[in-house]
This record gives sequence, structure tokens and C-alpha cells, in this order.
Amino acid sequence: MDCSAIQFKYADQFAEADLDQLVALFQAAAFWAKDRTRADMAVAIAHSYPIATAWDGAKLIGFARATSDGVFRATIWDVVISPDYQGGGLGRKLVETLAAHPHMSRVERVYLMTTHQQGFYARIGFEENPSTTMVLYNNAEIEMLPSLGQTTETLASAKI
Repeated sequence: MDCSAIQFKYADQFAEADLDQLVALFQAAAFWAKDRTRADMAVAIAHSYPIATAWDGAKLIGFARATSDGVFRATIWDVVISPDYQGGGLGRKLVETLAAHPHMSRVERVYLMTTHQQGFYARIGFEENPSTTMVLYNNAEIEMLPSLGQTTETLASAKI
């Protein structure tokens, strides 16, 4: 496969057509994200920085996003390459592009979660880390604290 025309880009936002392509990419290549909606992905994108994409012309063929404080910790999420383009090193390049972004490049630790691709990430330099295996499943109601400037009465009336 000739991947010389593939362009890697950082994205700050997604146009509606790009969101459609992203949802289709997840449906085709990401068993963990087949049911994601455009609306949910728009929210995830709005709260992620940086985002790296891979394009073959106008076709979105790769996507990865991160969240980071820019100093101590970062987490990489949703690394996906179209099945038609897998096996050519594009996934590695996508992760490396994301990790090289100025907001990520000097972070002390970069985390990611993967179900079946430990070997792929180990070849990039990631190591298994059994000490960070805690997870909170957000299925219980948690009482929210008021935002700055918001009273508990305002918060209580918002729940009604």
C-alpha cells in the first residue's frame, strides 16, 4: 500500500461532514466505539486536546485524541485506523504525532487503555503498568459540589 499521500494533521474542531466520517470510522474499525453518536463525539472532541488525524485526500482514515494537563499526566484515547489502511505503520505514526504535540511532548507520564493491542503499543515504547488499574464506573448517582459562585440552593433547584 502506498501511504505517501497520507497527511497527518492536528485538529481543534470537526466540521459536520468530518464528524460523520469519524462515526463511520469508529463503526468500521473500533469494536469499543461502534455505538458512539455524532453528538457524543462532538462533546468528546471539544474536551480533548490535542487531537491528531490522518487523511487520504478528503477521507478520514485515522484518529486519536488526548487529554493532558501539559506537565504531569496525559492520556491517549480512541486510536483508530481504517481497516483498509492498517498494517502500514500509520497507527504508530498517529500515536507518535499525538505524543509529539507541544502540549504532550514534555509530559511526565502518558497513559492509555487498550483491550487487545498491548504488543502494538509496547513496540512504540509503552509499558504495562499494573499499578494504575482503578476505574470508577459512572453508574451510581454522585452528589455534585456547587461550582464557584453557585450556591447549594441553586444546585438543588437545578436538580428539580
